[in-house]
Amino acid sequence: MGAAMGWVAFCASPSYRRRFLANSALAGYSFGAVRAAVAHAGRMVAELPRLWLGAPLPCRLVGEACVEQAYAAGRGIVFLTPHQGCFELSAQAAARHWSAVRGPITVLYRPARQPWLATVMETARNRPGMLAVPTTLAGVRQMIKALRRGEAVGLLPDQVPPDGQGVWSPVFGRDAYTMTLAVRLAQQTGAAVVLARCERLPWGRGFVTRFEPLSAPLDERLEDAVLQINQAMEHLIRQCPEQYLWGYARYKQPRAEAAGGVA
Repeated sequence: MGAAMGWVAFCASPSYRRRFLANSALAGYSFGAVRAAVAHAGRMVAELPRLWLGAPLPCRLVGEACVEQAYAAGRGIVFLTPHQGCFELSAQAAARHWSAVRGPITVLYRPARQPWLATVMETARNRPGMLAVPTTLAGVRQMIKALRRGEAVGLLPDQVPPDGQGVWSPVFGRDAYTMTLAVRLAQQTGAAVVLARCERLPWGRGFVTRFEPLSAPLDERLEDAVLQINQAMEHLIRQCPEQYLWGYARYKQPRAEAAGGVA
């Protein structure tokens, strides 16, 4: 059903279709190479009710040694994952595996404008072992406190931030407005950066979340460190391009943010 939803959206929306084709072509992929991503986008939407409201989904972990090493060193962890596969499950799976001993994973989310939906999202994202905080200064302070306690936080660094909260940095060769928050969190707290991607297995056989460390320490210069993060996201996307959300408006202009937003 989710796969069918994905194809209906692709065929019914010319703007979505153009963005999907343009973004994937920019990364060097023909439509034939990533056409499966059309169905995977629909599957992602169909999974949300279960992810937010149902029993936890089974998910196998691979590469967890780098996570154990970061925790053992007494460092907090900044988990970074792109809009790929079942990305919401990556944080849930990590929380179920480590939170009982290492504390909850704090994840950042942007509240919906509709009060009823904002309440649903807040409740749904506070899953076992997880603490969801809004994209406000108070939410960022909670993330910093969690990292200084040696806990973990989770972010999607390929999400376009509001104006004033990012820098322009190349993604697949084209400048995209990119958040600086992930870099600032790691630099201010000394936390380890761990890359994660949750891959959807075929024929409903479940999911696997793969972890790996950042290939090199973050550069001290903000712009260079942001570029490192973008390159790390490219690396994850190329491992499984057929499950990336190519229709996401990664290159859009940032919107203005009201006072009180994340600095």
